[in-house]
Amino acid sequence: MLTSEHESALIQLSSQQVFHRVEHLNIIFGKIQKKEKSKTCIWKKMLILFDLPYWSDLDFRHCIDVKHVEKNICDSVIGTLLNIQGKTKYDLNTHQDLYKMGIRDQLHPRFDGKKIYLSPACHTLSKKEKISFYQCLCRVKFPQGYSSNIKSHVQLKDLKLVGLKSHNFHVLMQQLLVVAIQDILPNKVRHAITRLCFFFNVICSKVIDPVKLDDLGNEAVIILCQLEMYFPPIFFDIMVDLVVHLVREIQCCGPVYLWWMYSIEQCMKILKGYTKNLHCSEAFIIERYIS
Repeated sequence: MLTSEHESALIQLSSQQVFHRVEHLNIIFGKIQKKEKSKTCIWKKMLILFDLPYWSDLDFRHCIDVKHVEKNICDSVIGTLLNIQGKTKYDLNTHQDLYKMGIRDQLHPRFDGKKIYLSPACHTLSKKEKISFYQCLCRVKFPQGYSSNIKSHVQLKDLKLVGLKSHNFHVLMQQLLVVAIQDILPNKVRHAITRLCFFFNVICSKVIDPVKLDDLGNEAVIILCQLEMYFPPIFFDIMVDLVVHLVREIQCCGPVYLWWMYSIEQCMKILKGYTKNLHCSEAFIIERYIS
């Protein structure tokens, strides 16, 4: 049964309000002790960093890593569209969940006494459409240094994508996915995925107009509502829900490229290359870095 929600969004708590809600929690460590359940407080423990004198005064105490959010969402979208085993969000358990929730009657599993039949969803691709998707990726060419060779990650015989790194998913989400699904999906499903790709493209830009951030936050909510109409409930894990909070982080911390993990991991790769003895790895890193 479909229902409409007319309640307004929750007001974001300030840092002091969060601290006042957790400062009196009785923290019991260990699995033997039974933890008391409180109906008034949704938190079970207080973060140890709140012991720092300045922590409760910070307006923004953490950053969501956009790189991993984008990577996991792209992995879920591609895995569901191409029905990749181990990565798809559309299987027998999904059909059973829809039956228990009483929604999307046309997708409920049907049992005839011998076999269980699973109806295809609007985002389900045929074998011909999957081949078209992979062939599109094989024909793509990028300038040298822009991206790795996507063709080397495509296995047309087995219809798989193998060995993709975080930056490959970054390029797929912002550049290739929109092109690859042009003629193989219904218009409404394609438009929802395209809007998601454009959203990540905008928030990862080096120049962002602060005036348009409020509209961009509303766009994130609309995109998730559209995806919820076509994808199963199990598709919406914590990574997909984090999309709503990305615009607020940009408002507080500035453009994404200043605080995502690409530059940090690139620096870590250089520092790890300095290690010649794992027993004294930090000493080798410091010694070679200074020299």
